[in-house]
Amino acid sequence: MIVLSGPPGSGKGTQAELLCQRTGFAHFSTGDEFREEISQQSEIGKKVADYVKQGTLVPDSIVLEVAKKFIKKNESNGIIFDGFPRTTVQAEDLDRILKDNHTQVDCAIFIELGLPEIINRLTQRRVCRKCGAIYNLSFKRPNQEGNCDSCQGELYQRVDDQEPTIRRRYEVYEQQTRELIVFYQKQNKLFKVPGEIGKDLVYQRIMRIVAGKNNS
Repeated sequence: MIVLSGPPGSGKGTQAELLCQRTGFAHFSTGDEFREEISQQSEIGKKVADYVKQGTLVPDSIVLEVAKKFIKKNESNGIIFDGFPRTTVQAEDLDRILKDNHTQVDCAIFIELGLPEIINRLTQRRVCRKCGAIYNLSFKRPNQEGNCDSCQGELYQRVDDQEPTIRRRYEVYEQQTRELIVFYQKQNKLFKVPGEIGKDLVYQRIMRIVAGKNNS
C-alpha cells in the first residue's frame, strides 16, 4: 500500500496513474470515488452530493467510509492512495482500517515543489469548457489559440488555476501535511522526491522507492 502526496501542481495524479499502469495497483482518489458514488446514486453518494451542493468539505467519517469500501474491494491488488490521507487523523484511521484488513501502508511518498514553480505550472493551465480537455501554455499548447483541438470548444482558466487561489490552496496543503510528514517519519515510512526534476525523473525515483520496499 502506497500513500502518494504533494501540493497542487506537483503531478501526483499523473504519477499515481503511471504507477498503477506499472504495478497493477488500484488508484484511490477521493474525488474520483465521490463522483462514482454520486453517479451510482448510492447512499454514500447522496450524502456526498449534499455537501458538494453546499460547497462544504465532506466530513472525515464519509471520506473514511468511501475509503473502507474501496479497500475491501481492492486490497488484494495493492492500492495507491492519491492525495489521501490529508491529515494525521485520516492517517490514523487509515492505519486502523488497513490493520483490520491485515495489511498496512508500506511507504508514504511526498513530491516536493516550491510555490513559485507551482504558480508557474498552474497559471499556464487551460481547460475546454465543452469536453474538459486540459492544456498547458508552457508545454501542451492547443493548435489554435483559445480553442480545443478535439472539439473546438473555448479554453478558459479555472478559478483554481489563478494565483490567489493557488496561494490559498498551497497554504492549506502546507498546514495539513506538516504533521502528516512527521507522522510517517516516525513510522520510518517517509520518502521525499523533488518535483522540479520533471515527470520522468520523478517517476524513476518513485519506482526505485517502491522496488526497494518490495524487496525489503
